[in-house]
Amino acid sequence: IELKGIGLTLPSQAGDVEILRGIDLAVGRGERVGIVGPSGSGKSSVVRLLLRLYDVTGGAVRLGGKDLRELRQAEIRKQLAVVNQDTYLFHGTVEDNLRCGKPEASQAELEAAARAANAHDFIVELPDGYNTMVGEKGVNLSGGQRQRLAIARALLKDPRMLLLDEATSALDNESERLVQASVDNLLNEENADKRTTFVIAHRLSTIRNATRICILENADGEGAKLVEQGTHDELMKIGGRYTALRAAYDDSDE
Repeated sequence: IELKGIGLTLPSQAGDVEILRGIDLAVGRGERVGIVGPSGSGKSSVVRLLLRLYDVTGGAVRLGGKDLRELRQAEIRKQLAVVNQDTYLFHGTVEDNLRCGKPEASQAELEAAARAANAHDFIVELPDGYNTMVGEKGVNLSGGQRQRLAIARALLKDPRMLLLDEATSALDNESERLVQASVDNLLNEENADKRTTFVIAHRLSTIRNATRICILENADGEGAKLVEQGTHDELMKIGGRYTALRAAYDDSDE
């Protein structure tokens, strides 16, 4: 995936607002890229561009060398999976929700994905196991359970590109621990080197082992820019914005 000089301007009641400005980023298959920055720095806007919920107003986003604007939505969605902080489950069974990304999956594949996502144990304790109805938007499940189902669904689909948008940010500590373990499994399972993963981080320790960490910042109110990138160790040696963000926001595990 390549972001080539991308800019994004959106309308508002006060007039057009520049969200992103001049961002260049080329990411190869197998890379795990963490995107961090202060609130309002455009992190989730990058995800929306990759999903083509927005189109760039400057530059281009390319997938496999093709401009996303030249691809059909169905073609884009087929190649990616998303886990965000407000997971959507439809009114159906647990199994229905897991299979929606890969209807032909075997029962063994289904359960293997659920185990990797730390979901199998709570699923089998539900009244009807995998056949339990989750309710509209998963109302019959807790937030942590919904997140683990979303991660299992992504594992089962095995997409070319995976987007994790602050997947643990709305959870209590115990649920966050279980979901974070699921995210770690997702990032490290055997096919992880065949996909590109973007992680929008809530806790900076979440992306410590990313192959690259990118820091977005909108310091002048004229659109967020990519101000630093590198591995955790490289950025800590620089002692710049990443180090400052860790000091200000992170309950790090160092």
